[in-house]
Amino acid sequence: MTITTEYSQGLDPGAELPELDILLGQTTTHLAPIADNVFLHHQVLEPFARLQALAAARGIDLAVASGYRGFDRQRLIWNAKARGERPVLDSAGRPLDLARLSDRDRVFAILRWSALPGASRHHWGTDIDVWDRAAVGPDYPLQLVPAEYAPGGPFARLGAWLDSDEFAASGFFRPYREDRGGVAPEPWHLSYRPVADHFAQGLTRDLLANIIAHADIALADTVLAHLDEIFARFIR
Repeated sequence: MTITTEYSQGLDPGAELPELDILLGQTTTHLAPIADNVFLHHQVLEPFARLQALAAARGIDLAVASGYRGFDRQRLIWNAKARGERPVLDSAGRPLDLARLSDRDRVFAILRWSALPGASRHHWGTDIDVWDRAAVGPDYPLQLVPAEYAPGGPFARLGAWLDSDEFAASGFFRPYREDRGGVAPEPWHLSYRPVADHFAQGLTRDLLANIIAHADIALADTVLAHLDEIFARFIR
């Protein structure tokens, strides 16, 4: 899908379309590679290298499981979950029986762990999912679940360091550190605030409504019918 001016409704009139493409995960022009098939916003490369160095001094080999994720990739994930092709989990990480849920409950269950296409912070290249490569063997099946980062988990040392003042001063933060009734806690999800906040401020309810209405997104009608609540709980 190509972004056109019709999607700019609700955005600051001074915003330029190339930035709109970044905001919605429609371009890769802002990215630079940091590993095989892992990309970040070019302004995040140096700050992340500094963060890796800080972690290394604590014995942590900070690795990225996921960086940039475009609109189409997020749409495929969303649609597969909405159609029952991929598991949808409850807040405790247990698979749900989608056939027993209303369309609204299905949408909100997916949102607990997966962002709407167009609303993922991973679109911007500012957000990453991290783990400690030094804490496990090369064949470890990474799950990205809270228990891995809690006391007793393989990444407990990383989890504790992410709670430290040293990490807090790095410019990175964890947007899903706590459960606020929207997205489930994700201790592995880091965001580089100086760049990410710029995009977060540009994402509006109307902008998101436009792109959802014009894309092949499963349960789109249900999403649009509850978008005010979704935007408040899972995005803002």
